[in-house]
Amino acid sequence: MKTIIITGLSGAGKTQAIDCLEDLGYYCIDNMPPALIKSFIELTRSGHTIDNAAFVVDVRSRAFFDDFQSVLEELDRSEIDYKLLYLEASDRVLLRRYSETRRVHPLSAGGPVEAGLVQERELLTEIRAAADYIIDTSNIKVAEFWAQLRQLVTSEEDQSTFMINIMSFGFKNGTPPGMDIVFDTRFIPNPYYVQSLRKLTGNNQKVSRFVLKHEITQTFLQQVVSMVERLAPYYMKEGKYGLNIGIGCTGGHHRSVAVANEFHRRLREKGHHATIEHRDL
Repeated sequence: MKTIIITGLSGAGKTQAIDCLEDLGYYCIDNMPPALIKSFIELTRSGHTIDNAAFVVDVRSRAFFDDFQSVLEELDRSEIDYKLLYLEASDRVLLRRYSETRRVHPLSAGGPVEAGLVQERELLTEIRAAADYIIDTSNIKVAEFWAQLRQLVTSEEDQSTFMINIMSFGFKNGTPPGMDIVFDTRFIPNPYYVQSLRKLTGNNQKVSRFVLKHEITQTFLQQVVSMVERLAPYYMKEGKYGLNIGIGCTGGHHRSVAVANEFHRRLREKGHHATIEHRDL
């Protein structure tokens, strides 16, 4: 039986993950007491026809959660095949999500959400270190998150499971949080100063041709693609399932958009799984 154990920070997307896996045919149990996982797996071996199962384990299980680390060690000793998926997000994003839903953090005892987040991160330190996959949901939409999960459960554990998320942005609006790598394209000649291109964006072919025609742009793209391809296996080795790359210019309308589009196209052409978002358009 293929088994996935989902854990991570409260508000990071565990409910969305379980919904996605249910659609993929997984037998899912939310808020599973860790000590019951092995018993459930053994039960399925005694004639029950369950091919795939997913369990959400988190701090909502209160006292039961204290057994989580020892349960994982017991599963390893029993040579039970499972994958541990850890979901996280930045504090800023988690606070916003809690504010929007008006829910109480399970560890805050009705007090500030921030206090619960600090305690939860500390409790999950060892669990995070043991995770097979870590997904940061801070800057990905639900559809992209589901795409990553589908990729994870349907592909082998190799380069094909790695998702590269590209975001163009304008530095004047701030650097997007949660980026693993940020590139600055303000060295490229700016279409903003060409009157006929000023009101267009990098999605327009005229602007794209202007940005990409420069030798320095082509050199930059070639080297960035090469660097990301070299680094991806090392990020995977550290337990990251995706790489978030920001590409910025001054306003986020021209150069960063055109370069991000071309970067995305080249990665896809080489067989990589990549998403793209233009934050400031």
